[in-house]
Amino acid sequence: MLNGSLHSWLHNKSDMTTLNNTLSLAQRLDIAVDIMDALDYLHNHCQPPIAHCDLKPSNILIAEDMSARVGDFGISRILTESASRTLQNSNSTIGIRGSIGYVAPEYSEVSSITTLGDVYSLGILLLEMFTGKSPTDAMFTGSLDLHKYSEDALPHKIREIADTTMWLHTDTYDDSIRNRTENCLSHVISLGISCSRKQPRERTLIQEAATKMHAIRDSYQSGGRT
Repeated sequence: MLNGSLHSWLHNKSDMTTLNNTLSLAQRLDIAVDIMDALDYLHNHCQPPIAHCDLKPSNILIAEDMSARVGDFGISRILTESASRTLQNSNSTIGIRGSIGYVAPEYSEVSSITTLGDVYSLGILLLEMFTGKSPTDAMFTGSLDLHKYSEDALPHKIREIADTTMWLHTDTYDDSIRNRTENCLSHVISLGISCSRKQPRERTLIQEAATKMHAIRDSYQSGGRT
């Protein structure tokens, strides 16, 4: 893809961040919608359903128009029809791989792959997109991880954890714009947290998560409150 991967945009190695090598909040919202629509398609509209199993920024490709594509299906799994309804299947964990920081915690304990594993990875990905922090960042030690770091910031410290490169694209001196931005970020971070809960059954299902993401994006674009 002409614009590389999402990882290269979130973790730019350039010595100078500019409008041309960073992502605005609006761009991140559009990319998040694209990713969630793709995942909803894989889980609920493919026959049979597909679990991606390795959702992370380096597997999200950015097209010329800055829209996103989910790529790298090397370790994806085709699920049975019953798996689509019950959110689990009988695929063995033998050969299950994933990326540290993104792989669902239950994969180390259970003997099946579920679509809820992708939802966990999605939640972590969302948190990374809007905080700019990788789940494998050296700051995360002991009981502190990206999920807890983000959860602890709600509801009044969102600005403190937001990716600072977003502010290059925003007039932070305008109270209305700042409040609208922080309100949007609060809803996105909350959604990322709800998708990345440790217990699979506590996670927001992808269809509902995608609907919420569309509403968050559309509300921000219209200048309203979510």
